[in-house]
Amino acid sequence: MRPEERLAVIQRAAVRELARLGQEFTADGPLLRGPGTTAVAFREHDEHGTGGGHVDLGYVLRLGQGDAPVIWDCAAGVGGTEVERLDSAVRMWAGTTASAVVGLLTGGGDHYDAPELPGWHVVQGPAAVFGVDTDPLFDWVAERDLGPVLAAAVLPELAERQVNGVKLFFGGKAGDDVAEVRINGTVCESASTTLRALDWPRGERLCWARLFLLLVAEHPVTETPGQAEPPPRRGRLGRWWRGRR
Repeated sequence: MRPEERLAVIQRAAVRELARLGQEFTADGPLLRGPGTTAVAFREHDEHGTGGGHVDLGYVLRLGQGDAPVIWDCAAGVGGTEVERLDSAVRMWAGTTASAVVGLLTGGGDHYDAPELPGWHVVQGPAAVFGVDTDPLFDWVAERDLGPVLAAAVLPELAERQVNGVKLFFGGKAGDDVAEVRINGTVCESASTTLRALDWPRGERLCWARLFLLLVAEHPVTETPGQAEPPPRRGRLGRWWRGRR
């Protein structure tokens, strides 16, 4: 598939999935423009040489402002065709990462503060738990705030910026597990090691969890024209969803 064809597939999927989050986006060349000054940007991703299953998407908070945060994340999809894999990857990104950003901008979702993260407010997107026999891992994730658990490893790696993005991906099965934490798109080895050492269930069949945290400076300026300024914290609403295979 040519790059322009890939971009068209990704954009269509992103417009659809963002609409499910209550956000109207339209294509404008290589970008999607959304409410106020928000946008979604795309770039080619082939980090592992796997071709069309990976996508890189950046949620732009204030388009046109050079130092404004862009929340980048990569996602991998599954399917029998490249179109299906791209569609799956965008759906995974929207359900976790984009949901966290929308929660930041609108005040919805899961907001909390923790003494382990002084100076930072946490916005946690829904967790996607997918694979086979998901219940044990689903229950384990649902019972925990993983931001404070990983704080000691994450804090030294945070950039001096208004919003930092932290992605967690972990799972597998007994004897064949994986745990990865990325901070602003870069793997953090110490946080990944901490995550892997936790007692999340390793069953006999493959199962994974993916979730995205936004660490927001204590006095952020997140108001975007057309969006509501978020309150300091909200209840835990719509926090978990099971990934569709």
